[in-house]
Amino acid sequence: MNETETRAELIDPALLEAGWGVVEGSRVRREFPINKGRLIGHGQRNKPDKADYVLQYKNRNLAVIEAKASDKHYTEGVGQAKDYAQKLQVRFTFSTNGIKHYRMDMHEGTEEEVLSFPSPDELWNFTFPPMADPAEATNVSDIVPNILTLLEKKPNANAWLSKFIDIPFEIRGNWEIRYYQENAITKVLEAVAAGKPRILLTLATGTGKTAIAFQIAWKLFHAKWTVRQAYQPPEEAERSPRILFLADRNILADQAFNAFSAFEEDALIRINPSDIKKKGKVPKNGSIFFTIFQTFMSGQDGAPYFGEYPADFFDFIIIDECHRGGANDESSWRAIMDYFSPAVQLGLTATPRRKDNVDTYKYFGEPVYIYSLKEGINDGFLTPFKVRQIQSNIDEYIFAQEDEVTEGDIEEGKVYSEAEINRKIEIMQREEHRVRTFLKMINQNEKTLVFCATQLHALAIRDLINQYADSKNPNYCHRVTADEGKIGEQHLRDFQDNEKTIPTILTTSHKLSTGVDAPEVKNIVLLRKVG
Repeated sequence: MNETETRAELIDPALLEAGWGVVEGSRVRREFPINKGRLIGHGQRNKPDKADYVLQYKNRNLAVIEAKASDKHYTEGVGQAKDYAQKLQVRFTFSTNGIKHYRMDMHEGTEEEVLSFPSPDELWNFTFPPMADPAEATNVSDIVPNILTLLEKKPNANAWLSKFIDIPFEIRGNWEIRYYQENAITKVLEAVAAGKPRILLTLATGTGKTAIAFQIAWKLFHAKWTVRQAYQPPEEAERSPRILFLADRNILADQAFNAFSAFEEDALIRINPSDIKKKGKVPKNGSIFFTIFQTFMSGQDGAPYFGEYPADFFDFIIIDECHRGGANDESSWRAIMDYFSPAVQLGLTATPRRKDNVDTYKYFGEPVYIYSLKEGINDGFLTPFKVRQIQSNIDEYIFAQEDEVTEGDIEEGKVYSEAEINRKIEIMQREEHRVRTFLKMINQNEKTLVFCATQLHALAIRDLINQYADSKNPNYCHRVTADEGKIGEQHLRDFQDNEKTIPTILTTSHKLSTGVDAPEVKNIVLLRKVG
């Protein structure tokens, strides 16, 4: 029999006999999509990875089965089976030719031939064995979820984790949860159940951190988990948690607010200074709150708005782009985190550990899950990129007597570095050269983001692009910076709209540097020094 016949005539009946698809809550997923296949150009992709079978029970992936034709050796699929099991972070994986079955335990590193597949309940109990002595636990992140009870600290951790698992993901439209997103959600909920006060996720930009945050909030909300109720059995829970989403840009807070639209409308609260001033108090009548650090740090007579909430008001706080100051000892933003210390705090970052964000990792601890840029590109969820460099003969500048100073004062003999150009000194001929050069290098009908040194520099580059671009549409290029205010926000919304082609190019300085949802962007132009 070929592989298709082997599956239909041998493997499917064996799974049915073991109770898969028969026992309530069990499900057999065939041709389970793991990734999309790496983009290789011209709209083509490598072949995507698909697991032949994924066994699901009680809303959890429990095992992978890699099938081969009946005339192949039954362990021929071991390599693939292990690779897929690692990606999906399941404990057990099988390789089979329908006649013989080979089982691998990814936690214990043991392998053996077995006569049959385990039933859903057997596989669940194998994956989550009876409670061991928590005193023997040395690394919480390495313990299987139901051992996270840690009796002295969280007597009901196991019950809460089961409650989280029982609540299905909220899936709307064509959106499908990706394997690494499910891994990240599971790891966070395990940490919450274990009573960990600070949690960190490190995932590359564009991998859906906001979607992950939404699913976590959805499960916590519908489980009615709160910091206080975590010590009680789930069935005794009285209210849903109050959750705060903190960002460092209004556009990120707005994106998150829109991404949480599956919640009831009256549950969502967008905190902004104008509403606080109008009502004379901070909003408290809601469940999911969204704001930016700057709003919480502002307030009348120097008193920050966050101080108007009781310190234990929020149960769970999500800090987006947390490497940008939320965990920095030198930052005033840290005051918000310290004030709301009773809450469980989840930090989201796209930045791996490095010298300038070591405080983030010190504050939150090691990430419970990491998904890197390289992994995202290899899986086909992120786009590989090509780097093209533009050089001029003025990448640093020393004043020469034949040069004309049109405005301001010049320091003779001083070497102006790349970092100082467009901050301390402007050379418009240089900017004109760079703009004309990159316009020749790109398809001018493709959406493009141009990052500039300052808001004033972004203004000058916008003007040069509109002067030298082929398009004569007056809205071809716009600046989107803080100074543009609401009209800049509108330009950004138009740019993000995949149905619109105008504006085609946006210039900015730092406003969009933390990432913005604009899937049609084809070119990123860096006209400033980037660390």
